[in-house]
Amino acid sequence: SKRDIREKVWEHLEASGLAEFPRPVHGRIPNFKGSLQACGSLGALPAFCRAREVKVDPDKPLEGARLAALQARKTLLVPTPRLRTGLFNRIVPPPGASREILRRCATSQGVKDFSVPVGLDGKAQVDLVVVGSVAVSEKGWRIGKGEGYADMEYAMMVSMGAVREDTPVVTIVHDCQVLDIAEELMDDHDLTVDYILTPTRTIQTHCKRPKPQGIMWHKAMSSEMLGKIPILKTLRCRERQAGKDVTLRDEHPALANANRAAASNQEVMPANTQPRAAPASAPAGQPHVENDPGDPKSEGSDTISTVCLGNLPGRLRASELKSALRELRVAPVGLSWQGAQHRAFLHYRDPGAAGRAVAALQGLSLGGNALRAELAKSQRSKGEIGTDK
Repeated sequence: SKRDIREKVWEHLEASGLAEFPRPVHGRIPNFKGSLQACGSLGALPAFCRAREVKVDPDKPLEGARLAALQARKTLLVPTPRLRTGLFNRIVPPPGASREILRRCATSQGVKDFSVPVGLDGKAQVDLVVVGSVAVSEKGWRIGKGEGYADMEYAMMVSMGAVREDTPVVTIVHDCQVLDIAEELMDDHDLTVDYILTPTRTIQTHCKRPKPQGIMWHKAMSSEMLGKIPILKTLRCRERQAGKDVTLRDEHPALANANRAAASNQEVMPANTQPRAAPASAPAGQPHVENDPGDPKSEGSDTISTVCLGNLPGRLRASELKSALRELRVAPVGLSWQGAQHRAFLHYRDPGAAGRAVAALQGLSLGGNALRAELAKSQRSKGEIGTDK
C-alpha cells in the first residue's frame, strides 16, 4: 500500500543517516543529504530554462529549487501552508537583492517575509511545477506524504487555468526514494511527474498517464477539508455555478442509503442498548462471514487479496455495507464482518481489484465516520476466509 511504501522510505532515510533537518522525517516530504545538489540539476532542464513562472512547493528539500528560480529571475509561486490563507504566495525579493538575500527568500521564513498573496483571480500562468515526494517511480507514479495537497494544488491550478496539459511537473528526491510502484495504487486524482531529479541522476519518465483535469470533488474532497481550506469553498461555488458536479466524497450518492441507515440506527441506540445477537451460523467469538455468490471458495481459487476496512459505524449492518460497496463498484467476492471491532475484511480475487477498492474507500464518510482502508498484511488462502482476527 502507499502507507507501506512511505514507512519504508522514512525508516530507510533515518536508519541510513541520509535524513536531514527537520527530523524526524516521518510524516513529512523528507529532506535528505544531497538535496541542494539534486536541486542544482534543475537549471539544466530545458523546461526550466524556457519557464517564466515556476511553482515550487514549500518543503525543505526544495529550497534549492526555489533559490534557482529566484536567481534566474523567474516569477516564483509557493503554495500557502496547507492552503489556509489562499492558494499561492508570489515571492518578491527587494530590488537589487544580493545572493544572500535571495537565499533567505527561498527559505520558509523568507516566503513569509518577501511574498504577496495570489488568489483565484491572480491570472497565474505556471510554466513549470516542482513538487516534493516521499517516493516516485521511473514511470512517473508519485506518492506524497498522504495529505493530498500537491494533488489538490495542481487540480486547483487546472480549474483556474494556471496550467496546461503539457505543463511539465518535476520532483526532487534522493536516489533511494526512486522505487517500483504498482500502477494499481494510483488514482485518477493523483499527480504524476515528468522529470525526477536526484543527487546523481536526471530521469525523464515519459509518463503517459493523464494528470488530474481539475478537482475530483467526489473522490478527493470532503466536508472536513472544505472547512479547513476556505479557498476551496470559493472554487466549489464557482464550479457549481458553471454547472459542474461538486458532490463531495462524503456526500457520494453511493453511500447515501448506508449513511441514512447508520444515522437511523444511531438514533434508536439509546432505546435499544442490548447488542445485537451474533448470527446463529457464527460461533461465539468468531467473525460473521458474508459470502457473495461469486465466492472463490466455490470456484476453486487458491488465493485472494484482502482489504481491511476500519472505523465502521457501530450500528452499521453488513448488508448495508455490502450495498454501498456494490454501488461504488468495488463489491468483494467475500466479506468477513467484525462489527464489534468496527471493521470488516473484504476479499477480492486479485491484487488489482483490492487496490482499486482501497483507492475508492479510503477516507469516504459512512455514518459520520471517515473509513480507513488498507491492504491486509498477508494473502489469504481459500481455506482461511473468515478466520482472520
